[in-house]
Amino acid sequence: MAREPDPSVLADLIRLRADDRPDLDVVTFEHLSLDGEATPDEVRTYADLARRGNALAAELVRRGLARGDRFALMMRNHPEFVEAMVAASITATVFVPVDPRTRGERLAYQLRQSGCRGAVVADHCLPELAAVRGSVPGLEWVLVLETGEAVDPAAGPASDAEPLAPVLDADAPTVDVRLESSRDPLQIMYTSGTTGDPKGMVGDNARFGGMGFLGLLFGYEADERPYTGLSFSHTNAQAVTLAPALCMGLRAVFSRRFTKSRLWDVCRRHGATQLSLVGGMATAIYSEPPRPDDADNPVRLVVSGGMPPAVWQPFEERFGVRILEFYGANDGGGMAYNPPGSGPVGSFGKPVATYDMRILDDDGRECPPGVVGEICCRLADGTAAEVEYFDDPGASAAKVRGGWNRSGDMGHTDTEGWFYFDFRKGGGLRRNGDFVQPSYVERVIAEHPSVADVFVYGVPAASGAPGETDVVAAVVPSDPPSFEVATVFTACRAGLEANAVPTYLQVVDEIPKTASEKPQERLLAGRLSSDPDRVFTDGGGRPGT
Repeated sequence: MAREPDPSVLADLIRLRADDRPDLDVVTFEHLSLDGEATPDEVRTYADLARRGNALAAELVRRGLARGDRFALMMRNHPEFVEAMVAASITATVFVPVDPRTRGERLAYQLRQSGCRGAVVADHCLPELAAVRGSVPGLEWVLVLETGEAVDPAAGPASDAEPLAPVLDADAPTVDVRLESSRDPLQIMYTSGTTGDPKGMVGDNARFGGMGFLGLLFGYEADERPYTGLSFSHTNAQAVTLAPALCMGLRAVFSRRFTKSRLWDVCRRHGATQLSLVGGMATAIYSEPPRPDDADNPVRLVVSGGMPPAVWQPFEERFGVRILEFYGANDGGGMAYNPPGSGPVGSFGKPVATYDMRILDDDGRECPPGVVGEICCRLADGTAAEVEYFDDPGASAAKVRGGWNRSGDMGHTDTEGWFYFDFRKGGGLRRNGDFVQPSYVERVIAEHPSVADVFVYGVPAASGAPGETDVVAAVVPSDPPSFEVATVFTACRAGLEANAVPTYLQVVDEIPKTASEKPQERLLAGRLSSDPDRVFTDGGGRPGT
């Protein structure tokens, strides 16, 4: 008996929409050329995605990929990324999204551990793939997307690299959707690996389909035009923007990468009504010099994951937007959200009806309001949480204790049941007995006219006091030649309590960030000792001077 089309399966959804609304320009990709000039938008309709996704599916079948086989997908945000996702769903194969900035052993590890048989990559990623190709013997083929962004257009991983464009343009026969059910895996997304080797979280077709309903949950309207510059290699861009657009028929806009200086111009040019931000992005945007037209933009809703409390209301007022804060984890750590005007500033909300979320201590006991513990989740009916890391049953089992998914995120509730994120486990900042809220430090520094970006983190206190940290502010000057360290310390002393004034000011060219725009604290901490000439204490001196 033929399987009935299931809209929760990406392949079925695209084919159904291609029949109903073939000409809707459901995804638009805008970007800058290398010389900074805008190049023509790349637009895909449902019909385009169905036809080109099917063409790549036929190629995957021709290359011998069977149900459950994996291939890597490594590029910035391009329409071909979405087409490859559709092809994977059609063929019941599994794509492995790789942050296009990944390199070296980390890249080799992800390709080896996931057992990728092939790779669909952009030309700007070829040198990194070439460097590790010899240590990934299972990688049989490479299809290359020419973007014009390659540093060395002639660079290639091997003579077997073939262009992707002819494959997608081919008039291929229709490939039957090969999935047995929506529970078949669709992708393997790797964690950041901050505590060891990255772990590959297995996400099935139903999970991606379920992401589409976030648009309804978050109140996206029929004319919503969502926008993001976050990478498709991270859950947020897929869940908050791509999946709702494909599911609800919204005309989404994507940038190849996040650029804070162009953000509002892009939103104005494309009429974006919804914007997705995470982590340090809001602080970086807020750090831009104020402009008279800041609030003159079409955005009405900012969906945020990690809005710093100190800039929450000032951000809304300056840019004329409303903020919806939410919490969700790639590895099944539940979902909670705080709609605009519903909960307190700083809270990520209350869990959705399908999840039970608690703050638990190390022994599994629920913490009372105001007491920090670990954010934990299970299904609302009491069913134990399930987590699947690819080919790593030990890590999968360790993630769930007593039926609860232990997120590794530390938080608390208030007396009204609103949840708050405090810090990543092991990452709290405490100085002289006081807990320091990084967002308040970041706001003061971000408002300094000489600062283009800032990230505040902690390192073990030089005093050696157990549990104590020294506060480090990594700062990107807006005009390096004229930047004066002393003026930033002066602003901090004027606007912060004494224990919150940074111990060190670390001057950097840019804040290193992950694909989800989360600052990479470990890289910055490593530079404190490797580049000491750019680290300053109050008064302009350097540590130890």
